[in-house]
Amino acid sequence: MTGHRAAVARGAATVLVVAMAGLLMLIGAAAGVVGALVVAHRTAQAAADLAALAGATDLAERSGRDPCRTATEVATANSATLTACTVHGEDVRVEVSVSGPHWLGQDQDLLAEARAGPDDPAP
Repeated sequence: MTGHRAAVARGAATVLVVAMAGLLMLIGAAAGVVGALVVAHRTAQAAADLAALAGATDLAERSGRDPCRTATEVATANSATLTACTVHGEDVRVEVSVSGPHWLGQDQDLLAEARAGPDDPAP
């Protein structure tokens, strides 16, 4: 009886090791994609913040330059694409996009928005 059990169990550890290795590879790939999404989102937000600040600085200094053109240049320098820019009074609002990882149906780029300008006075 003991010999029969040993023959049936032979190779079970190999199957378990292969299954666990596959599971670990899947978890590692998912963690890599999540990490790439976080990095892309942080890149988009930093580019939006810097583009809005640059545009608002041009507007406040009355340099004669178009604030949205400056915002576009700064966004491009930070690996982003400016998708929208509006000037309302002394405020500059921008929206940028950054290409993120396209995995398992994720086909959208990451977007970030920012506003720069003087603070609203306290009531």
